[in-house]
Amino acid sequence: MKPYLAVFGLPESKKRSWLCSVFIAASLICGIYFLGFASVGKEYKEQKFTRWPVIGSMSGVKAAKCKNQRMPIGSEPLPSGIVAEASDLEMRPLWSASTKKEKKQKRPMSLLAIAVGIQQKEVVNRIVGKFPSSDFIVMLFHYDGVVEKWGDLSWSDRAIHISAVNQTKWWFAKRFLHPDIVAEYDYVFIWDEDIGVENFNPSRYLSVVKEQGLEISQPALDRSKSEVHFPITARNRKSTVHRWVEIMAPVFSKAAWRCVWYMIQNDLIHAWGLDTQLGYCAQGDRAKNVGVVDSEYIVHLGLPTLGVFNKTEAQSETHKVDNRPEVRMQSHMEMLLFKKRWENAVVHDKCWFDPYQSPVNHTTKW
Repeated sequence: MKPYLAVFGLPESKKRSWLCSVFIAASLICGIYFLGFASVGKEYKEQKFTRWPVIGSMSGVKAAKCKNQRMPIGSEPLPSGIVAEASDLEMRPLWSASTKKEKKQKRPMSLLAIAVGIQQKEVVNRIVGKFPSSDFIVMLFHYDGVVEKWGDLSWSDRAIHISAVNQTKWWFAKRFLHPDIVAEYDYVFIWDEDIGVENFNPSRYLSVVKEQGLEISQPALDRSKSEVHFPITARNRKSTVHRWVEIMAPVFSKAAWRCVWYMIQNDLIHAWGLDTQLGYCAQGDRAKNVGVVDSEYIVHLGLPTLGVFNKTEAQSETHKVDNRPEVRMQSHMEMLLFKKRWENAVVHDKCWFDPYQSPVNHTTKW
């Protein structure tokens, strides 16, 4: 007679069969558990970073609508109504802020940004004095690190001051004038400090810009008083506008600046060569949308700025350090490098075409 198990009361052969069944069942249960856990984990991960699980539970029409909803990268977990895509440079009070009152007030619609040193304080004061505070936000880029000595000017408290020693306006602009930050402003003036504005009126200037449809522009240079780098930027007394813009006193529309900002190279801080390619950001025909405004003109004073500084404040003019030759050499080297980068970009981007060249030649002339 075959022995029986004391616990189960089953023959030994049936015992083995029963154990196999239990093992198979346990394996299936574990498999289902782990598959379910992985599925839930994946679903949680997707839900954390995307909107697709939510979309999947929606009706077909609503799901299609939400699937095509464009959200800024990183904002997908948020409801769209709370996403603030842009900012501005307007200062806010620490107390007694009235949102309703702010909405009724006229907000500045343009930005004036100037790279400045304390040596040109009076010149800069005259420039800023021409730009009404109701229409312009003022931002000063202090390349000499001196900020406190500007505090006695009436407009200093409403200006935004950014300081970094021995940096150019393009270095500042690339880092502090991101298109999303200045998206509230219709026009962005990015000027040098050594500019005479006796015959310049910003309001009249922008009227001409809008009338002519200029996306990238600059005031003409007074031929008799200015240091003129390019004769084509000099004032033409017989016209209102002619075509060309350099990088001394450019004015960009909101759309043009978004394009130009991307073209500015992070490490090429002098931006030489940029003016030759500005036409690609003209939002259309560069022969029509880029121009020099002759009716509102300025004087380029040609004062020594970047690269010239005193060793100490007490020292005389003879102790000034003049590194302008080195600055000019660096600027020229950057221009050649920018040219090379542009040419390489054209060659390697098979999807880009040059609207100003024949289809056969895809390189850009300099």
